[in-house]
Amino acid sequence: MKSALPLLAVLLVTGAAVAQVKAPVIPSDAAARPRSAEQQAILEASTAELAREAHLLGIQELRPPKNAVHPGRPDFTNYDEAKANPYPDLPSLLTMDDGTKVKTLAQWKKRRAEIKALFDEDVYGKYPAQISGVRWKVESVTAKTVDGVSAMVKHIVGTVDNSADPAITVEIPADVVTPAATKGKKVPVIIGGGALSPRFSLNGPDPILHIVGSEMCIMLGPQTETSSKQLLDHGWGFVSVDVNAVQADNGAGLTKGIIGLMNKGQPRKLDDWGVLRAWAWADSRVLDYLQTDPDVNGKEVGIMGHSRGGKAALVALVDDPRFAIGFISSSGEGGANLYRRNYGEALENVAAPNEFHWMAGNFLKYAASGKTANDMPVDSHEFIALVAPRPVFIGGGGYIDQPPCALPGDAWQDPRGMFMAAAAASPAWAFYGRKGLETAQFPRMETFLDKGSIAFRQHPYGHTPTPNWSYFITFASRYLK
Repeated sequence: MKSALPLLAVLLVTGAAVAQVKAPVIPSDAAARPRSAEQQAILEASTAELAREAHLLGIQELRPPKNAVHPGRPDFTNYDEAKANPYPDLPSLLTMDDGTKVKTLAQWKKRRAEIKALFDEDVYGKYPAQISGVRWKVESVTAKTVDGVSAMVKHIVGTVDNSADPAITVEIPADVVTPAATKGKKVPVIIGGGALSPRFSLNGPDPILHIVGSEMCIMLGPQTETSSKQLLDHGWGFVSVDVNAVQADNGAGLTKGIIGLMNKGQPRKLDDWGVLRAWAWADSRVLDYLQTDPDVNGKEVGIMGHSRGGKAALVALVDDPRFAIGFISSSGEGGANLYRRNYGEALENVAAPNEFHWMAGNFLKYAASGKTANDMPVDSHEFIALVAPRPVFIGGGGYIDQPPCALPGDAWQDPRGMFMAAAAASPAWAFYGRKGLETAQFPRMETFLDKGSIAFRQHPYGHTPTPNWSYFITFASRYLK
């Protein structure tokens, strides 16, 4: 469908002033996908909101995003490691804003606050000073067989107090699944560890998953047990949270959901929280409930996410120290990957109309024409360091170009860049008498690094967490009893 937005410019009127912002564009591979009328309307509204925020920042043009899957295009991204590190000098993790070198735990805690303030301002956005409370209700408790394991399923719903704007209703639906055999024994659970009704199976007998309506496919590798079954067999549970019910995954919805409710239906400010932080907030509210559940050990709750969910899971892990462990899978740009890398997804992709809502409006400053990722005052190694001293598993897949529909496998997420960020974050764990990543040398494919508090593994398949689940459970078993 043809967009109703002008192809070259969006005109924004503020009083008597008129500013011209060159219309932001989505990546060319995404632009080629068919969209329904509803999806087109959401895209157009998202593009308009992006242009509004860019105008407020004085940005006239954003760098165009990269193409992930078409090597013949001039906007095709880089997958050549020789060109991947144009800015090898990362911001110093252990240097205070005043130049003082961090040598003690007390100094690290002050440095941690400095780093978090920068991410709050310019990357993920700030939480509102006051956020409405949530009232939890257990709507049903059902005995059910889940992937061949007898389980208890609690369907819970958190209702957010909407007295700030009664026109906006926000609920947090979730399913809490624990083994029937452990009823009343308070077991560890992993938020994001499984789903009762996944969109599609990542564990089927066909090693290639063909995605309906897309020219892309995912190399799954050999069939393995689902994460749900692995966790339940291990005597643990899992929780699935419908975060999209809390905040829609688009820029058009920023005046709705929890972000819209806190702004009383008005557009967000440039330093307001983005969708990743809204999803992280929802996971923390679910943790509030879990600490009251008689079948859950509320002190041994982990958080897992894959792809954009991995970005949000990392934010939740950093923001809420009650999470005991994290599994951050294929989180890429905006997650565990270094922004200063030139490999796979670029910073400008996260600032495009289909992704910008994940971040604060201020994030757009670093995607403006004439700027680069090297202008950012922070990088993701510093955000990962904020997890310390808790354990975290970071994983991803490999580069794949055969069959052609599988290109680029999981290389868009840049596993090497995520490894480099984890290695650079590792010194933070030393202040707590622990080791972060056990080595700074990128390992061979399928090497399982688990000797430190940061675990890492790259599997040889596509954009799926499945091959790493058993390794995460092995790693987590050192911490969750």
